[in-house]
Amino acid sequence: MEDNKSRNEKNNKRILKNTIVLYFRMILIMVVTLFTARIVLNALGVQDFGIYSVVGGVVLFISFLNSAMAISTQRFLNFEMGRENLVQLKRVFSMSVNIHLIIGIIILLSLETFGIWFVENQLTIPENRLQAAITVYHFSAFSLFISIITVPYYADIIANEKMNIFAYIGIGEVLLKLGVAYLLIILDYDKLKLYGILLFIVTCLVQFSYYIYSRIKFPESKYSFFWDKQLFLKIISFASWTLIGSFATVMKNQGSNILLNIFFGPVVNAAKSVSAQAEGALSSFVSNFQLAMKPQIVKSYASKDISYLLNLIFSGAKYSYFLLLLISLPILLETPQILKIWLKLVPEYAVIFVRLAICGILIDTLSVTLMHSIQATGKIRLYQIVISSLFLSIIPISYLLFHMGYSPESLFVTTIAILVLILFFRVIIVKRQIPFSIHDYFRNVVLKAILVTILSLILPLIIIFNYDESISRLILIFLTSIGSTLVIILLIGINNIEKAKLFETLKHLKKIK
Repeated sequence: MEDNKSRNEKNNKRILKNTIVLYFRMILIMVVTLFTARIVLNALGVQDFGIYSVVGGVVLFISFLNSAMAISTQRFLNFEMGRENLVQLKRVFSMSVNIHLIIGIIILLSLETFGIWFVENQLTIPENRLQAAITVYHFSAFSLFISIITVPYYADIIANEKMNIFAYIGIGEVLLKLGVAYLLIILDYDKLKLYGILLFIVTCLVQFSYYIYSRIKFPESKYSFFWDKQLFLKIISFASWTLIGSFATVMKNQGSNILLNIFFGPVVNAAKSVSAQAEGALSSFVSNFQLAMKPQIVKSYASKDISYLLNLIFSGAKYSYFLLLLISLPILLETPQILKIWLKLVPEYAVIFVRLAICGILIDTLSVTLMHSIQATGKIRLYQIVISSLFLSIIPISYLLFHMGYSPESLFVTTIAILVLILFFRVIIVKRQIPFSIHDYFRNVVLKAILVTILSLILPLIIIFNYDESISRLILIFLTSIGSTLVIILLIGINNIEKAKLFETLKHLKKIK
């Protein structure tokens, strides 16, 4: 039987290999998505693009239930995998299918009753585009229903760490969306309605792919009706607290979109949508790495390997930040020029929205592995109450600021301030659940992140202050930002032991099966 050291080394290599697979997926998806966004924005126009953003936001606002159950399903699957209990693993999967079907029906009914009323009576939508918006809304609601009932199959793929399959399906999805953008150009039909219908078809194809693969490859996904009241209550109890966190996240993202619509109209929604797509593309650099790590965090806790768990928390937080900094720094510095190249038609406020959003995700990245470790313990009540309350506070604070006459970007400034508070509270709460040094975390993760960021800015800022905006300056900024950041990470960001482990893992990467 493998000892802990050799098993952990093997797990580290698996994490790295899965991360590389996910990064390949992410780079291709990001390039195609950004290109697709430009086509869609120009095909729909700023007004319809903003309408789709806010109407789709209403559907996503309700989808926090789905998000909570997805997190819960993956956690319970990974926990039983860590304990190597196949019988209980099958029971967890079957129960999760039952639960998702119930949730899907409840959400669909809610969307087709209260949701319709909200779109028709509360959102700022030009009268001549209301019918098209309603059509988009219906198809978005059914897309969400399909996504909900197939979550257990998607979660099973991630829990089994089959990131290559996840990557292939993701690439297929983004290529289908590129095809959707092309059809918007060539088909003579209401562009907004057509966009909603075609995206519904894409959702069905993608979710069916998750279902088929999981059914074929994983024995636990062979559904058979099973009902265990205690297991149901256990999953629902965990999901209920996760639900609070998912609701808060949706409120922050989609509630703010609705708030901007009410105060400033669909044109500002278009700018918010641009920042959300840029934020999503950059966040994927981190989320792919964390997606590869999350199953191991849960399994290490289930097997009581606390030393390896702490290593994943610290190294995951630091490496996540550095990976994001590498790509986000040149984008942060050259946002106006990048948006002009990307979109051609740049909505007002898009530049400042994108820059502030980047600052927010950099701060949040420093503590996301702490969130995963709390989920691994299953003791999430205190965490969700505190963190979710902070997230939810963004909306009323922003509402007051807008009511007082402040500009739209005050929403992002408020978000950044709250994210700083969340970082501190996450550290304190994790300390209550896991043997964890707050001092070591701030010294080895937060302080090094700040130092690397400040030093990485010096050379690119010198270039910006001495050269006018141009394509050559843009290329130079990308090269110098990435180059200087890499050098500073190696010199200051990681210690000699971490360098040795990193190079050793890279050296033996090809040996992973």
